[in-house]
Amino acid sequence: MKKREGAENLSWEERQDTLAEKHGLAIVLTGEAAPELSISNNNSMCRHLYNSPDFAPECAKFCGRAFDWAMEAHGAVEYRCYAGLTCIAVPVEEKTAAIVGRVFLKAEDYRQATERAIDGDWRQFPPTDFFENVLLSGSAANLKSLAVALENQDEDERAALERFLGRTEEASADEVEIADADDLNELAQQLYHPGRKSSRKKSEEAAEWRSVFGYLLNLSYEKAYQSILRFLEKRYSMTDLAWLERRGGRLETIFANGRLKSQHIRIGIQADDEFLMDAARRQSSLEFREKQSGPQNGRPQTIRLFPIATGAEVLNAVVIGDEIEDENTKKQIARFCQSVAPKIETLYLREQLARRGKVERAVQRFNERLTNVDSDDFWMHLVQISAELLRAERSSLLLFDEKNNSFTVKAATGARADVIKNEIENIGARVASGVLQQGKPSVVADINKIAPGPAPPDWNYKTRSFISYPIVIGERKIGVLNATDRTDGESYGVDDLELLDAIAPQLGVLIDRVTLKHMAGEFEQLSVTDSLTGLLNRRYLEARLAEEIKRSDREGYPMSFLMIDVDFFKSYNDAFGHDEGDKALKMVAHSLKETLRSADVAARYGGEEFSILLPQTTPEEAKIIGERVREKVEATVFPNREITVSIGIASCSHLICTTDDIKRAADNALYEAKRNGRNKVQAYENLKDN
Repeated sequence: MKKREGAENLSWEERQDTLAEKHGLAIVLTGEAAPELSISNNNSMCRHLYNSPDFAPECAKFCGRAFDWAMEAHGAVEYRCYAGLTCIAVPVEEKTAAIVGRVFLKAEDYRQATERAIDGDWRQFPPTDFFENVLLSGSAANLKSLAVALENQDEDERAALERFLGRTEEASADEVEIADADDLNELAQQLYHPGRKSSRKKSEEAAEWRSVFGYLLNLSYEKAYQSILRFLEKRYSMTDLAWLERRGGRLETIFANGRLKSQHIRIGIQADDEFLMDAARRQSSLEFREKQSGPQNGRPQTIRLFPIATGAEVLNAVVIGDEIEDENTKKQIARFCQSVAPKIETLYLREQLARRGKVERAVQRFNERLTNVDSDDFWMHLVQISAELLRAERSSLLLFDEKNNSFTVKAATGARADVIKNEIENIGARVASGVLQQGKPSVVADINKIAPGPAPPDWNYKTRSFISYPIVIGERKIGVLNATDRTDGESYGVDDLELLDAIAPQLGVLIDRVTLKHMAGEFEQLSVTDSLTGLLNRRYLEARLAEEIKRSDREGYPMSFLMIDVDFFKSYNDAFGHDEGDKALKMVAHSLKETLRSADVAARYGGEEFSILLPQTTPEEAKIIGERVREKVEATVFPNREITVSIGIASCSHLICTTDDIKRAADNALYEAKRNGRNKVQAYENLKDN
């Protein structure tokens, strides 16, 4: 490669990009353990095919073996891949090679590619993206010229490459263990019995394994585990496979093929159970036999479970329903499962973070929408907002009457909503009653496969999937929210359930607040409202506070609590009389109502003290709300003189986790606010002695 003036200051990446652009070809730097160290001007077709679980194995047979070809030949090797692209593999350093080209040299090859994309096996790819950067060249000489330039580098260029490879090795040190070339080659060779495959075949397998592990982190968690099962299916000619995920105290099926597709596997595990961990450490598998009740009509099904462990927990497992008689095959699969564990954990955690962010944004939108709910249309608005959040064309809210043991339809949206509200007898008897009784939501992908069976034809449901979610406060059963006919036609699943779990506390509080105004009997006798201000009273607030603390501790939601005291209220009473004092308290209560969000719970705690419960509210958000309350009261024009309030804030934490703890912390913060001059907001977390 001829030295260029000023080129000694260029990095390897800059040199590679410049060469690729100049020749109009792709350059991919590849190593023993990493199929793509750096890429310049990549063919857009290659990018899509390489990241596809369906076609990556085909890529592995060509570009996945390019490094081995170049090293074995000690020079350039030209090849034409299965996509019709011409490439040259050329060694550029002792442990590094370059793939040059990825170009169509013949118009006929390009025409065949377009036919595959339009009517063939590539039609799954969006045409615009797939052909975004297709490389075409009529000159094989140009391709060979670039290969020669990369193979014959000067001192500056080799130094730049060495610096680049040194940084890459440092970055790779923190990657998963499977990135080690020796491990990959050993793993690939162990897939087959010694002596039964040629060394060339083993080399092919090593290249394919590099490709498999190379593209996993480019996929979503869902696509990754489907790709893993597909790989095992093809490699071992299997048909019955399932992917299990840890949910609470058990492993459950979230994806399956073959006979296992119609079954839902649940395997109970304990947090400290060493049984599965031991199997993972020994890279072995466990056999489970199907339980049979009643007449023994056939041989019980046997499945084999391969645990996937990271750290001290088994988070996933592969289940195979096919018979595996060969012990070496079992060991190969077990080692494979343990090898993919770090990458699967990375993808799972990445998805969990994205899912958590999505839920938080949805809850925020939900709260914003609820602030504008008109009390006259409360029930309909509540159902409409919930339906939009769940992308449901049809939704209904059923309230439970404990005295009559029956449901009342408070609101319904979508097709036949009027019929549901007015004409259907024994509403809720099919599903909702069981859901509320058990206190567990029902997320159904296909109603035809569960006990109630399909709904009556005249109900005109578009899909077979639905969600029925119980709304409870403590031990009290309030009602059930139903949603069906998702707008995209897909089935409801875990993501939708997590969303409902997040908004359920607000739903419970809102419904509870409205129904309290209309319910008779025991709730009326409890006198849950303060007769002077119309706010809830201390008795109700403390019960709700205990429930919210339990929910915060159980589900990890933030929760905050405010104690509010009217400044110098005794002197106000002494100066203007108790009647004027009562008027002032009413005006303070009105200010609280106008300031708070729909899910917040304000109460008169006693005398001139008020309190506010803020579900799912962080300490930072509570401070903002507290300041808003303080400013609202300060700006209110009272009939006799200015009135202000002091506010103390406490939030649930590992130190503050009981009703008494949070009340005491908020009270201490309130005392500090008053000691520092009143008309202030003080957070307990910021106290100097905390």
